Amino acid sequence: MDTTAPVREARSHGHKLGQSRGFCWFARFGIAARGVVYIVIGVLAVKLALGDGGKATDQQGALATIAKQPAGTMLLAAVAIGLLGYASWRFLRAALGGTEGQDDLKDRVDGVASGIAYSILFFAAVKILAGSGGGGGSNPDKTAGGVLGWPGGQFIVGIAGLIAIGVGLQQGYKGISRSFMEKTNTDSMSEPVEHAYTAFGVFGHLARMVVFALIGWFVIKAAIEFDPDKAVALDGALAKVAHAPYGPALLGLVAAGLIGFGAFSLVESRYRRV
Repeated sequence: MDTTAPVREARSHGHKLGQSRGFCWFARFGIAARGVVYIVIGVLAVKLALGDGGKATDQQGALATIAKQPAGTMLLAAVAIGLLGYASWRFLRAALGGTEGQDDLKDRVDGVASGIAYSILFFAAVKILAGSGGGGGSNPDKTAGGVLGWPGGQFIVGIAGLIAIGVGLQQGYKGISRSFMEKTNTDSMSEPVEHAYTAFGVFGHLARMVVFALIGWFVIKAAIEFDPDKAVALDGALAKVAHAPYGPALLGLVAAGLIGFGAFSLVESRYRRV
């Protein structure tokens, strides 16, 4: 009896789904929704840097901000659908492998982690739409506080911080090496679009490197000092930048990079090989 037949059949169905026109557009809509969220975060951070009433927020805070805009419910519902599309696409690619058929374990792990993160954002958007959640963002200090109380909790939290720094370095490498171009149909781009896409991608990935590295550093600090209040998420990392020497200028630069990453995502939604 061939016990691998069900697995092969499931993979075949998965590949058909992933290559279907409807699912591809679902995934592209998700990439665009990710871009919208980052643009909102970046715009609020720019306003904070300029002293114009902005704030440091994370992805869930960005969802709450969208909900407060004119026609916010409709806009947030569209973003929520996009977030579900992005999470579904990342989970499917983690299960099936890359778009070119490669079986890279790192890509699979990245896909699962990204799928989980954006599933959480989707449910946060649904809670805001249902009126049962304010989208106030994550609570890394509470999470770290709970884990620190476990046997070996300091070690686990420290490892989480190192992983965040590793993710930051990976983002920086993508930006500097421009490896994000490898999964893009650049042949379909005009020359000005390709130049803009490349610039947005480099600038955006470097900004994400700074943010992830800061998050990782403060998580490690929380582990070393056994103080969960030291842990921060995206909003906390941006706030730390704002209070650093030359903070407004640095925050403005990082915020512009996050807006750049959002713009990169919007263009990627059209040209990414999904």
